[in-house]
Amino acid sequence: MLRFAAARLLASLPVLLLVSLVSFSVMHLIPGDPASVIAGPAATNQEIEQIRRSLGLDRPFLEQMAAWYWHVLQGDLGRSILLGTSVWQALVDRLPVTGSLAVLALVMTVAIGVPAGVLAALRANSAVDAAVTGFALLGVSVPSFWLALMLIVLFSVILEWLPTGGYVPLSASPADWFRSLLMPSVSLALLQIGLLARITRATMLEVLRQDYVRTARAKGLPRAMVIGKHALKNVMVPVITVIGISFGLLLSGSIVIETVYSLPGIGRLVATSIFGRDYPVIQGTLLLTATMLVLLNLVVDLLYAAIDPRVRYGR
Repeated sequence: MLRFAAARLLASLPVLLLVSLVSFSVMHLIPGDPASVIAGPAATNQEIEQIRRSLGLDRPFLEQMAAWYWHVLQGDLGRSILLGTSVWQALVDRLPVTGSLAVLALVMTVAIGVPAGVLAALRANSAVDAAVTGFALLGVSVPSFWLALMLIVLFSVILEWLPTGGYVPLSASPADWFRSLLMPSVSLALLQIGLLARITRATMLEVLRQDYVRTARAKGLPRAMVIGKHALKNVMVPVITVIGISFGLLLSGSIVIETVYSLPGIGRLVATSIFGRDYPVIQGTLLLTATMLVLLNLVVDLLYAAIDPRVRYGR
């Protein structure tokens, strides 16, 4: 298994190289000049040109790219044009917010999506199945930004139960940390809950039709043992794939939610950097996100072997 993990990591290097190349190229093709944004509307052309030289933006494109790759290989993602700090520092400061939001949303997704899908499969073509299917369809249809606004109106403006936005660190107050992330995590998780519930239901229905499940029932095994030991264990292989994809989407797709709820996370940092043409931050964030997704896919592949004894890597 160690050989498999090492081979996967080596195979992911071209992917990261391609992601960094595309992100660097696209960022420099976007209209606009960071030097003009920094200098302000009242700046003269001479002042703007001076800022461009200080940032290295006056150098040829290939020279800028070669310099960026050289610094990346040394572990340096550059300095933020707008913040004036290193990109690593900007990401590290905001990673706990995005990580907390993604983990809390994932816990909600798994805690609701998997049991709902299993229950719908066990009660196929019943009122329970129709309710779960309808909820799943609603989850994949409702835009997250619209749900976020409706939750703010209901729980913050009308009921005054939760704050409208902002973030409280876990170390400061666990209760306030949970309250500050409850609505954002629900807004982010609803789509993934619907997707996971539908996949779990479809997979569970297929497994329940297999011969080994019918054999287990014919032997007189308790229903809970048939479902838990024989059926659910085989359902988890494709479900884990969906969970891994969902976690990746939760980590990389929180830009809108963090903006709506004013969360100081990586998503909001990316949105601010795009409007401010902060190339180093955008490039560093894309590279970090791609690296996390590659590692996440590797973890999912390794979990297959832990769950399914038929999967043995390296043999």
